[in-house]
Amino acid sequence: MATGTHTVEIPVDVQAVWEYVSDLEKWATTVPAYKEHKIINDRQSIWTFEGNVKGIKKTIQAQVDITEWNEPSNIKFELKGLSDNFTGSGQFTAEGANGKTIMTCRVEVLAGGLSGAVLAPIIKWAVPKVASRLTESIARKVVVFS
Repeated sequence: MATGTHTVEIPVDVQAVWEYVSDLEKWATTVPAYKEHKIINDRQSIWTFEGNVKGIKKTIQAQVDITEWNEPSNIKFELKGLSDNFTGSGQFTAEGANGKTIMTCRVEVLAGGLSGAVLAPIIKWAVPKVASRLTESIARKVVVFS
């Protein structure tokens, strides 16, 4: 299983962070390799990612299911590959103190099936980078929108 965790301190109140991350439309395009997304309902969406890894262009679709919304500090989600055999989960947490917020993003992905052997090295390389880039990007956007 590939795991990525990244934490940032954001110079805004935890409620401002919540207002941003609880609205998928505000930050969806900041996900690395983002191509498009489709909202199914308030807890489910389909995401499409496209990227190049070692010269190979790959498009991946994933279903994202929100499993918990705990305002203002926690969002949990599960991932299911639609184009490839993988599953995963993740979480955003935000802890506020003195007008600042510590935000952490954690993502775990497990490749399965016959393609898992091929996908596993790519996923192990990509997931930590995705968690880091996504967290940093959201932090920058939250500051701009606040």
